[in-house]
Amino acid sequence: MKRILSLLAMALACATLAAASTSSSHTTVQNIRSLSRAQVLEHRPVTFEATVTYYRPQVRDLFVQDGEAGIYLQTSAPQQLNPGDRVRVSGTTDWGYVANVAASQITVIGHRQLPKPAPATFEQLIRGQLDSRSVVVKGVVQAADLHQPIGSEKPIAVLRIQIDGSDIWAEVQHPDHTSLQHLLDSQVEITGVAGGKFDGKMELTGISLRINSPDDIKILKPAAVDPWSVPSTQMNDILQFYRPSNNTGRVRVSGVVTYFEPGSAAVLQDGARSLWIRTETQIPIRIGDLAEATGFPSVNNGYLVLSGAEIKDTGVPAPIAPRLLKWKDLASSKYIFDLVSIDAKVLMAARENHQDEYVLLADGQMFSAIFPHPSGSTDLPPVGSIPVGSTVRVTGICAMDNANPFGHDVPFNIFLRSAGDVRMIAPPSFLTVDNLLQLVFVLLLAVLAVVARASWAGRTMRQKVAELGYLSLRRGEVLEQINRSRPLAETLECITELASMTLKGAPCWFRIAEGPCIGNCPADPNASSLRVMEVPIASHSGVPLGSIYAAFDARAKKRNDQTKSLTAAAELATLAIETSRLHTDLVHRSEFDMLTEIQNRFAFEKRLDELIAEMQISGGMFALIYIDLNDFKLVNDRYGHQAGDLYLQMVTERMKHQLRPRDTLARLGGDEFGVLVPVIYTRNDAEDIVRRLERCFEEPFAVKSYIVRGSASIGVAIYPSDGATNDEIMSVADTAMYERKRSKPVPRPVAAVDVQLKVVG
Repeated sequence: MKRILSLLAMALACATLAAASTSSSHTTVQNIRSLSRAQVLEHRPVTFEATVTYYRPQVRDLFVQDGEAGIYLQTSAPQQLNPGDRVRVSGTTDWGYVANVAASQITVIGHRQLPKPAPATFEQLIRGQLDSRSVVVKGVVQAADLHQPIGSEKPIAVLRIQIDGSDIWAEVQHPDHTSLQHLLDSQVEITGVAGGKFDGKMELTGISLRINSPDDIKILKPAAVDPWSVPSTQMNDILQFYRPSNNTGRVRVSGVVTYFEPGSAAVLQDGARSLWIRTETQIPIRIGDLAEATGFPSVNNGYLVLSGAEIKDTGVPAPIAPRLLKWKDLASSKYIFDLVSIDAKVLMAARENHQDEYVLLADGQMFSAIFPHPSGSTDLPPVGSIPVGSTVRVTGICAMDNANPFGHDVPFNIFLRSAGDVRMIAPPSFLTVDNLLQLVFVLLLAVLAVVARASWAGRTMRQKVAELGYLSLRRGEVLEQINRSRPLAETLECITELASMTLKGAPCWFRIAEGPCIGNCPADPNASSLRVMEVPIASHSGVPLGSIYAAFDARAKKRNDQTKSLTAAAELATLAIETSRLHTDLVHRSEFDMLTEIQNRFAFEKRLDELIAEMQISGGMFALIYIDLNDFKLVNDRYGHQAGDLYLQMVTERMKHQLRPRDTLARLGGDEFGVLVPVIYTRNDAEDIVRRLERCFEEPFAVKSYIVRGSASIGVAIYPSDGATNDEIMSVADTAMYERKRSKPVPRPVAAVDVQLKVVG
């Protein structure tokens, strides 16, 4: 009997262990939501049942809910799911904004009624209290736009809704374009799944509801007045209707000061979190100290900031060591405002009125390290103390204009705190143009010394010394011209004169590859009375740069020193031509965009300043046109950056053909362009240019194996009616562009075809 009881106890223990083992991988949505971040990051196996509340297959956006707990599922493949489907989910835990699940298997086991939506306030949504749950909100529709994702035949609607005095967004599947027009200014009740907008660190930056269909939008009270029937208002009178209303509460944060620009901004960092602080304080704040800031939370360009802030230094040092990262890490947008370091090579150093800038190269990609000048400061350390070509380690704050957590290779800059944030870790290679010139000068001085000493040998030697001294002087002048980047034709002319002197007055000339003839070329160099000698001008790449020629009397005997003199002149010509091309290339890179071969932001702003100065004298008008390509990010995401580059080049070529020779077209950023129209008489002149630019997108673009129907949002600012300074004109044009983007939805269909392309430019 005892033996039977022992066997039963062992069996019961085994069953208990098996049940415990099974329960460790079976749980509920509520259990998963209650796990800590550390537990979630253990990627624990889970299996649970829930009801589908929202699914958008194009982006695999999937939310499920069980009882009063909802959760977001990451899926790697499209699913055949509908709202109300009861599913069994297997996968592992993962962390985004909160706990979610990376689903490896989703099985439909039935269909149920959707969970009852919970009434939601803005306070509950912004605090994440109803995250991933089915909710119902009431508010007033401020904007309703139709978006057509590239590669999808199904558009979505994006609504901006004001609830409790604050804005949230809603994404609506299967929208009806006609019904969207009736939503503006209407009071509505919307049922959807509570979600969010996030920055590169997956921090909440806004609220975005996921709506299954327009049937989930109920109009409680139509707009009192049709928005398109309100009386027209003069542009300079629109501020009369501005009614500011901001109930944002003040908050206080603390962290270590990693950046401080008096009267402008500071950055506080606390572990893996960092925050940009907008403050006008001029009180000295020491970098590396613990500090507190109090202000008002807001969102700018998709990332969190603290605006209108005051900052207080506690005086307690707590320095943070920067993280040494690669270019790919910083371009991922996951280190916004963090204190970082990166190793790079110096391509250029430039001083401007308001900042110093180093153009750097890391992992084959260029970026800038910027040191802002203190406001009103005149006593600044010299820039350029680190030679071009050096390998440096720069330390500072990683800043970028796009905080999209799903972006790739986002352009960034490093904000330096002091000149010491640029530290040389390897000098430039010895084989540079400057070092070679110094070596040539040393050799010339040695030659002069030897010749001077030999002059004591006699009158003949003294004559030779004088000749060599004169030739050396002329060589020095030629080298000085090369060093100062004088016009190439002028330098080559001097080299032919120098060669002619060494050859006892024989005429010499150059024929440069794909260039003109330079020097003293005889009227008929092929005449039988002349003997013409040719020496090629070599290059470091192996491709001949041209030839140098000398003409002698056909009856004169050929001498070895003639070949030597022409060879020496050809070597000087190599140095002159390659140095000139290097200088021209650097100047071109500083003023032109390398992808589209049009002017860059630096050259554009320089030309804008010139136009403002000209118009202040003449009293004329000019226009600035700001162009933003719609949905350009989707081209990159779907077809890759090579397709995106092809698209940018094609758009640039079309826009250039729509502009006049005196107009200036520039690429201001990734998908942003600017046009300066220097002479206009009325605003209609500028609008005519805008219409011509819009016609660039009437025909589709053949990008790789796809036809892309592009579009752009365009804004216009007129000097001086819209602004009298660079910043004012740019701001007005930028605002006008965004107004047009919000008010004019643009469909973007794409169809696959068999088309072969060549890169433009």
